[in-house]
Amino acid sequence: MHRFISRSLAGVTAVTIAAMSLTACGDDSKPAAGKDGGSKLIVIITPSPDNVFFKAEQQAADAEAKKLGYTTLVLSHDDDPTKQSQEIDTAISRKAAAIILDNAGADSTVTALQKAAKAGIPSFLIDREINQTGIAKAQIVSNNSQGATLGGQEFAKAMDQSGEYFELTGKETDTNAGVRSKGYHSVLDQFPKMKMVAQQSANWDQTEALQKVQTMLQAHPKVKGIIAGNDTMALGAWAALQAAKKTDVIVTGFDGSPDVVSSVLKGGVRATVLQPAAKISQMAVDQADKYIKTGSTGQPEKQSVDCVLVNKDNAAKVSNFSLGS
Repeated sequence: MHRFISRSLAGVTAVTIAAMSLTACGDDSKPAAGKDGGSKLIVIITPSPDNVFFKAEQQAADAEAKKLGYTTLVLSHDDDPTKQSQEIDTAISRKAAAIILDNAGADSTVTALQKAAKAGIPSFLIDREINQTGIAKAQIVSNNSQGATLGGQEFAKAMDQSGEYFELTGKETDTNAGVRSKGYHSVLDQFPKMKMVAQQSANWDQTEALQKVQTMLQAHPKVKGIIAGNDTMALGAWAALQAAKKTDVIVTGFDGSPDVVSSVLKGGVRATVLQPAAKISQMAVDQADKYIKTGSTGQPEKQSVDCVLVNKDNAAKVSNFSLGS
């Protein structure tokens, strides 16, 4: 999975501005209290909802929390660790019952979550893990390795197991980027006739992917396929190919976004790997609710949910990051 925004201002002014703007994203200016006087506020923090995957996370978590009787504050850190830290500070100052977080960095998030834990606020991570255990109460992610294996197999099949290809990787600080690339190569490196002629990070970004692929095409005009670490980059790659009139080049992605599913149905992007964004978000909220009420989630901290390959055979059954029957 994406995304970025400007650095925050320093000092009291930044905190004041952040608090004012963030409150506007939520439903209430003050957290509701439960019957026992405890907080009934759940703070949901993700990257920018401009990316439909993160929007789906926000919407699913928000709806599930409200269904269970909580008020919510929905925030976006835009992959800026400083902004994320300010938002976690907001959750602490609001005495939130729990934080649901798709984090802004596997290492940079640790200190902020330790601060929340010290304040007695449990955190439940979705989509991306951090590089430490024992801080969050749950880390629930898509099985990126399993999903990348599916994606690699489909890409190799579409390529007839031969030919030159590019790889677009995600943001280096996101553990998912490395896991997906490794999963792809666990399959692709088995085929000696397949040759990766270029590999670059496009940082999950569509415009950057388009620009990188345009440059790659100049150096390698005979490329046969492009495998991307997420759907946003796959769309950028496809746009570059359309502009170059090379729509015979195979493109695959990862996420299961509506735009790529639509492209698959129209014969554009060849395939994607569906991450169950809504399901993972709902699981996190349900486990937060159980922890708040009982002091335990009843589950291990690290949890993974399998992904599903989406191609022309089943794309019509996909809706909002969910595969129907």
